[in-house]
Amino acid sequence: MKEFLFPQSVAVIGASPRPESIGGQILLQLLRGFRGRTYAVNPRYQVEKVGGREVQFYKGVSQLPEAPELVVVATPADAVPRVVDEAGQAGAKAAIVVSGGFAEVGRRDLEEELVKSARRHGVRVLGPNCIGVYNAFNGLDTMFLPAEKAGRPPPGPIAFLSQSGAVMTAVLDWAAGEGIGVGIAVNFGNRSDVTESDFLRHLGEVEEVKTVALYLEGFRWRGDAARFLEAARAVKKPVVVYKAGRGADSTRAATSHTAAMAGSYEMYKALFRQAGVVEVDDLVELFDAAKALAVYTPAKIEKVLVVSSSGGMGVQITDALNAAGLSVPELPKDVQEELRRRLLPIAAVANPVDLTGGGVDEHFGAALEVGLKHADAAVVAALIHPPGYGEKAADHILSAYEKFRKPIVVVSFGGSAQTKALEEKLRGRLVVVNTPRRAAKALSAVAFYGSEVYRRGYEGWYKHKGG
Repeated sequence: MKEFLFPQSVAVIGASPRPESIGGQILLQLLRGFRGRTYAVNPRYQVEKVGGREVQFYKGVSQLPEAPELVVVATPADAVPRVVDEAGQAGAKAAIVVSGGFAEVGRRDLEEELVKSARRHGVRVLGPNCIGVYNAFNGLDTMFLPAEKAGRPPPGPIAFLSQSGAVMTAVLDWAAGEGIGVGIAVNFGNRSDVTESDFLRHLGEVEEVKTVALYLEGFRWRGDAARFLEAARAVKKPVVVYKAGRGADSTRAATSHTAAMAGSYEMYKALFRQAGVVEVDDLVELFDAAKALAVYTPAKIEKVLVVSSSGGMGVQITDALNAAGLSVPELPKDVQEELRRRLLPIAAVANPVDLTGGGVDEHFGAALEVGLKHADAAVVAALIHPPGYGEKAADHILSAYEKFRKPIVVVSFGGSAQTKALEEKLRGRLVVVNTPRRAAKALSAVAFYGSEVYRRGYEGWYKHKGG
């Protein structure tokens, strides 16, 4: 599996000097960013300019100066089995087949021929009908989409596994815009050979990856559910899943889209519970939870502190936390007295703590320093529109986080330059969202996984987190 993510050499079969073609775009992306060796294979060309440099094109894989660890196949579907067979004979270990025209359009025979060709030489296959791999750590990028149209996120602790290529593309573009670090992303296409379970196991050994986020429409092969359960249990890292295709109509759509097997949503829910993975309800929740689990040490969260510069937002956050199964208990009387001494006389101190519109930046830190002694986590609504608040509120929130190292999720809502500056300060260290529901769902993911850590006795988890 290592060759799919960390190859030293890659050959693009079906490469082209034309950037508007699939093979041309893949070649261009690799030449621009991949830190290994890249070879172009296409008998129609000799030496061509690609991305401003002269590139040697080879007639076949057997003529390359070395056996490539990975081949990326972008040829017409009928040629793919032969091409993969030749790559296997030349010593390739893995093949990403981006070409479509296989089981997804009814040509299962051609897909079976592809798999047979690969297995004859011990070649593992990702795809066909996929966009392959994005690895921000080494520049491996087989996405055949221009970076100016589909953004690539910066390196980060989240790995994203997606059964849909378009979903993966859109999510990575969104993550790039939000500054969310996604170190590795993989699309499986038809899953003729390699599946999400194979990558899940391998990502458990990739040190840079702290959390795995998975977009799942369904399993394809009999035994896939059991393999997923085994892999998820074996990986001592948080796994977050968004299962699409929950109703009868969407299940039918998923079956035609990715050749997935039909199965009741209740079966999947039971599987996720057994596997101890965090399940979410949409793609935004998927990444909120994944980031929270990458940033915060899992914990049993029984009491949540709510701190807000707005009474109305504090009420909404409390509702959202309760709906997510988390408690916002009243603080002890002596704690309330201490808060009264450090905040404005008109502040509400029972929990939620309402700093009021007359507060100042320092009050965020004071409320957290007092309240977090008696809570397991906090949600802070940092609405800094009143005159006493500003982007320096972020410094006080971060100071409290450094002191207690308990999860703090921040709700920030607004479009001013100061609000954006506050969010920018916080995003590198904490989870920042724009609604109470997102905050509650992210924190509930940390709480759920915290209970899993204790239940399973993951002694190595805290070492993994550096805690």
